[in-house]
Amino acid sequence: MNELLTAVRESRAHDVPDLLAGMDRAERSAALAELKALRKQVRNWSWDKQDKVRKALLVAGAGCHTGAAACAAWIGSRDLAGWGRSPFPLVLAVLSDRDPEWLGDVAHRLAARPATAETTYELVSGLVKKAQCPVPTTEGFVRGWAEAISTAQWHRRKTRPLVETLRTDPFAATLLPRLFEVTELPSQMLWPDDASDPCRWAATLAALPEEGLLERPVLVEACVTRLLRGGKLNELRFFLSLLRKLELTEQEETERVADWTGMAADGISTVAGHAQGVLARLDGRGELSVRSLADISASVLFRTEKKLVRSQLVQLGKALRRDPSAADELLPVVTGAFEHEDIDIQERALKLVARYLPAAGAPVREELALSAALLGPAHRTMVAEVFGGPAVGRSGTQEYEELLPPVPAPQPLDPAPETLPELVEDVVALIRSATPDVTAFERALDGLVRHAHSDRSALTDALRDALSGEWWVDGEPPSQSERHLRSATDIKVVVATLLGRVSARAVKEERESWTGTGTCVHAALNGILKARLWEAADAVLTGGTPFLLAVPTWHTGSLDPAVLVERLRTCRRLGARPGEADFAQALLRVRRGDQLGAAEAAALLGTPEGDRLAAWLRADEPLARVYRFDLEKKVRQGQTVVRSSRALMASRERPFIEEEFPRSFHWLGRPQVPAHSRCYHWDDHPDLWTATLPEDAETLAAWLLPDIATGVVEEIRDTLRPLLLLAEQEAPPGEAVSLMVAYGLGARHPEDRLLAVDALLILAARQQLDGALLGEQLATLLGNGLIKPNRLADSARTAAATGAYRTVLSALTGALPGLLAQEKAPRGLSDLLSVAAECVEHCGAVGGGEPIPGLAEVAGRGGSSQLVRQAARLNAAWEQGSGRV
Repeated sequence: MNELLTAVRESRAHDVPDLLAGMDRAERSAALAELKALRKQVRNWSWDKQDKVRKALLVAGAGCHTGAAACAAWIGSRDLAGWGRSPFPLVLAVLSDRDPEWLGDVAHRLAARPATAETTYELVSGLVKKAQCPVPTTEGFVRGWAEAISTAQWHRRKTRPLVETLRTDPFAATLLPRLFEVTELPSQMLWPDDASDPCRWAATLAALPEEGLLERPVLVEACVTRLLRGGKLNELRFFLSLLRKLELTEQEETERVADWTGMAADGISTVAGHAQGVLARLDGRGELSVRSLADISASVLFRTEKKLVRSQLVQLGKALRRDPSAADELLPVVTGAFEHEDIDIQERALKLVARYLPAAGAPVREELALSAALLGPAHRTMVAEVFGGPAVGRSGTQEYEELLPPVPAPQPLDPAPETLPELVEDVVALIRSATPDVTAFERALDGLVRHAHSDRSALTDALRDALSGEWWVDGEPPSQSERHLRSATDIKVVVATLLGRVSARAVKEERESWTGTGTCVHAALNGILKARLWEAADAVLTGGTPFLLAVPTWHTGSLDPAVLVERLRTCRRLGARPGEADFAQALLRVRRGDQLGAAEAAALLGTPEGDRLAAWLRADEPLARVYRFDLEKKVRQGQTVVRSSRALMASRERPFIEEEFPRSFHWLGRPQVPAHSRCYHWDDHPDLWTATLPEDAETLAAWLLPDIATGVVEEIRDTLRPLLLLAEQEAPPGEAVSLMVAYGLGARHPEDRLLAVDALLILAARQQLDGALLGEQLATLLGNGLIKPNRLADSARTAAATGAYRTVLSALTGALPGLLAQEKAPRGLSDLLSVAAECVEHCGAVGGGEPIPGLAEVAGRGGSSQLVRQAARLNAAWEQGSGRV
């Protein structure tokens, strides 16, 4: 046993099978107890030491267990994973003398563990072969089997087709049907199915019925079921490719009308397009009833994809041409396309209704007229011609009213928890939260300082019990946890100090040495937070600070100056001196602008902090003044090098910050100019950044703009989170916030564009949006290729659909002239013109009705292209509405 333990400690896994072979059952049981103790010790070792011993520990423990359940739990445990080469051949060796029934039990138990069934496939398959037991069919085992087949096939390359591998595989007959039932297919199966792919899973599966390995009805049913169920795009493409390779017969297509209908209604566009084609063939063969066609069309015409809707309108036209008597059933369905966002789709649907309207009965014609009345102004004339009488729809003299969202009101922040249980609950929730809330953080931080001042011992005991089991509380020696916590920027710093996991010496060193210097705004703002945390950690040690000054009074992070004056008055009465970082943060948060009363009250306090607050409020100056700064860069395009300009903002020096504020705040007062260097902090906590400077949204926007621009230009997802937070701040925005909105409207990802649209509408609702300025900025970004017109068109259409037509139009009129002047129209310009035309049709012309430069020239080119048609539409609407502003 001692030799075995020595081999494990020395990571000699290959010696373990021979050592176990000479041990009886009693010796193995005794060794297992020692191995379990060693396993507990290993958990506290450094990562590199753990990794070296894991393999030997896994093999030895597996060989010493006598119960199948315990053995499977040992093999599948997470803390014994993470080796380089697979240890499973060694595990099979130490288990080779066990009873087949026992081996089969272990195999099925491992296969039933979702977390490890896939990664232990090599071992489970070996155990199944040794035990000659039934093959497990769990999802993890099926995925592991498919991955193993694919990996082996790649190693063989083209020496053996995949179908031959499956023909000789002992598990194939059982596992192939289960392959279609797993939640997610292995990634190797989804690789391109071309001649260079040695697997070619789709083609191979399509050939399995001829090989007798899988029945054709089972395969067809599996594909259809997966396509109906939905899922990841690459998986659906795989099953669609397989279904097409099967080349369904007419009978197989006819048997599944309900399935094709479901796919056409709810499937992704490629799946819906395939189903739509099948349904069209069925209709052409006379196998679809009029009622079925109407139901199918009602679902498809509700979709947003233009291609699908156009194809369905064509199909309806063919059906009506064959049988005009079906007009009463089919024409009401056509009106579903009246609600499509594309005006050409609406026009196609209206023309189809007009063509077959005479065949419809009077009740249907009345229903169609009511639906057509809801069409936009662009169709008024045509609707009047089709249904007779005056133009139907909105009156040309109707007063337009802009619809904007309600202005977000700042929510008052609740005070710090008064009772100890409430505070402990909040602190634990904050520590264990993946995305801590800034208001919860501020309340908890203030609560820790308050309760440490009143009863530090009770607070420490309560926190120690509640956080028992956390790695930084119990999992590591204090010296190791202290090393990790020194770099932390969350409330664990303060809690760990209370629990004695961070020494008083470390707290003092961090307070004295931390300067807050950084190369980017993110590091600077994180540095301010870090300075506040170490100052709070010192406060809970000494207990001399009764509360924090910088706790916001509103959820945005802003602080009521009257509240701050009262807090300073209480400090004077108690003889307490506020912390430097705490008071500096309070100054940055205090609401400025017309606060002379609060300034006078602060001056009457007769304390240094009161005098500084009074001077700060009277000055009422931004943290730093910003100005436009275009960053130029050389970019290689093929064999040539061109200069690219990125529109950004810079800030001027504010010497007062370095003179009056602690060192950790000095970065904020230095002149900041964008540079080509990049940082990688944008995925931190932007809500904490905005709460640090809630009264200086414009300055903060200028500093954050380089990363926002990089995220948009380089199409990085989820970099626009600070934008909405800045728009919600009550501090007046300016050019920097507007430029951030302009970038966001042209973002690559729809969810990012929605954030920009929300910010746009909030600023408009507050009457803080300069549409002309935003239009100029959009023109600059479009002209430099920093954003694309089609993405801007999508954002503009989304914003306009909320009822903010005039807001959107005020920006587009500044962005369009530059695009219209280009010799070759950029992609997406017709979409922008369409959105602008829709806005004019609803709200009339803006900007005094002056013509949009270049619009008449494009509209007069002639032809039937979308660009010319939408330009002519916008030009006509502009001329008609120029007298209605």
